[in-house]
Amino acid sequence: MERPAWAPRSIDISVPSVSRMYDYYLGGSHNFEVDREAARRAMEFMPGLPKIMQANRAFMRRAVRYAAGEGIGQFLDIGSGIPTFGNVHEVAQAARPGARVVYVDHDPVAVAHSEAVLDGNADAAVVAGDLRKPQNILSSPEVERLIDLNQPVALLLVAILHFVEDEDDPYGAVAELGAALAPGSLLVLTHASYEGIPLPPERAGGAVDVYEDIRNPLIMRSREEIARFFEGYDMVEPGLVAMGRWRPDTAPEDEDPYAFSGFAGVGRTA
Repeated sequence: MERPAWAPRSIDISVPSVSRMYDYYLGGSHNFEVDREAARRAMEFMPGLPKIMQANRAFMRRAVRYAAGEGIGQFLDIGSGIPTFGNVHEVAQAARPGARVVYVDHDPVAVAHSEAVLDGNADAAVVAGDLRKPQNILSSPEVERLIDLNQPVALLLVAILHFVEDEDDPYGAVAELGAALAPGSLLVLTHASYEGIPLPPERAGGAVDVYEDIRNPLIMRSREEIARFFEGYDMVEPGLVAMGRWRPDTAPEDEDPYAFSGFAGVGRTA
């Protein structure tokens, strides 16, 4: 398999990556056949996966515009993935010129491509980091340069927590990050769940098994379990809801049923 110029030498291009599978679902070009094959296998069980990813991105953009409208000019996006059209810095800086954005991801392709996209943008940067190690993120030079933790921040954890197993304490990681945020900050979160998927759980479970097979388990938590991430936050209306129902731009009844898979919410620190 020929290695494209954008693929860092350090990555094994024979192993599927959830970031590159996500890129494939969204119609991106930064993925390999091994990623496409795994994604197609998952789609055999859950054909609406691309629509779920599109709904996830659409929610993220609405939430970023909401945060900018609330006067927030700092965004910390952990698990940011491979940049696609309408990424956080594009939306935030269009809505609020001068907004500062730090992306964090542990996938080398995501980091390398983000660096290329952000070249020349003094108000945005990328960190190679892991959600499970919050202090390493918070103390990184990029965060220290661009994010003032004494002022409100929008913390984005979009489509990342369902890849953190309970044994790695995702609730502790979110709480540790939240403890570093100033009052008035926002937690923006989406999470996969069997609830809302227009398929029987056993069929949707086939797609989950694909992620298990590639050693990136997809943890499908309940609404109640996802709500725990917002403990200590005041929920922004309409609360923790299906992604397609959080302040939609179009009438929900016009949406594809897969847009209501999983949950999305925004919480504000007191």
